[in-house]
Amino acid sequence: MHHLAILNPKRKLLDKILSGEKTIESRWYVHKIAPWGKITAGDVVYFKDAGKHVTVHATVHKVIQKKLQTPADALPFLKQFAKQIQLSEDALANLEWLHKKRYMILIFLSKPQKTQPFSINKQGYGSACAWISVPDIELLKETRKK
Repeated sequence: MHHLAILNPKRKLLDKILSGEKTIESRWYVHKIAPWGKITAGDVVYFKDAGKHVTVHATVHKVIQKKLQTPADALPFLKQFAKQIQLSEDALANLEWLHKKRYMILIFLSKPQKTQPFSINKQGYGSACAWISVPDIELLKETRKK
């Protein structure tokens, strides 16, 4: 399975993934949405900054999914993996962002690489969608007639 993760360009996470500083992609949700239940070791995640081309991919080494009964359930994971997730000091100091989250997914990455840049077509997935799971990334590649 292939996955597309769309990142906030202000965080400059693509370089951190490539350098090995960021080895865990985390997703925190109110509801069970992709990639919950769709991602396993051996899958490939393609990354792009919002509004940009896909430029990086990595292999999934391990996945931890956890239903959070309370925000406190996430604290051991935040303490253990904050550096690998590359959480900002602000995010760790003020956990208000975690208040209504009920699902945590930690995606451990290996073998990050640059990929030949390509654009995607998110039509049918929702304009605000930040994660898409597909059998083959080719299904998302935007094709333009010249």
